[in-house]
Amino acid sequence: MSGAGLLAAVAVLLAAAAVRELPLERLARTLSRRAQVPALLPRKLLGAALGVAAALLAAPAAPGRTAWLVAFGLPLAGFLAPDVMRERRARRRHRRLVAALPDALDLLAVSAASGRGPAAGIEQLAGAGEGPLAEELRLTVAEISSGLPLGEALDSLRRRVPGGEVATLVAAIERSRRYGSPLADQLRRQASALRRDSRRATEERAARAAPKIQLVVALVLVPSVLLMITAGLIANAGKLLVGF
Repeated sequence: MSGAGLLAAVAVLLAAAAVRELPLERLARTLSRRAQVPALLPRKLLGAALGVAAALLAAPAAPGRTAWLVAFGLPLAGFLAPDVMRERRARRRHRRLVAALPDALDLLAVSAASGRGPAAGIEQLAGAGEGPLAEELRLTVAEISSGLPLGEALDSLRRRVPGGEVATLVAAIERSRRYGSPLADQLRRQASALRRDSRRATEERAARAAPKIQLVVALVLVPSVLLMITAGLIANAGKLLVGF
């Protein structure tokens, strides 16, 4: 395959990866919501321009009817690249937040068991912690300090952080405030559930990694060893065949 043909194949793969990286609903919002366009517009236009330049080089060399895929795929990949990068950063930040949540729940449970209110426990966590979770909690503490009721501040936290982990925490605090249910027990149960989910996710990733490792061994390491053996046999062919 020529260099231009290889570039054409990479173009299609980049476009497919960009579309795959963004969920369909997120992609629709990216293309339709005008509020997000000005912030990323320079980078999106630069990426699209680079994609067009690469498409002009790759599309003529693309085999068969794939030229139009290349001509459309590279500009699309360049246009979506800033959104993909932002989405990856958001997912990485969310994973860090969820990873820090079980320990924070345990500390909040200890605070609740000692008789302190949820607001005081959240303030303690915000002041002592680091990372995305502490940042979100500090913002919640700032909202409470500015006069926002605890329920509204927690609802704002739930809206800012996607996923059900923080929503479950907010729901537990609200139940405790409204009905007087023991908050510490609920927080400990949620922390245990999050740790179980984390272990299960780690085991699933390890299970998915095994076939990939085997594929690398089969496609890379085994041929390399065979080539070394073959080279050794060829180099010593005269000695091996001296008796024949």
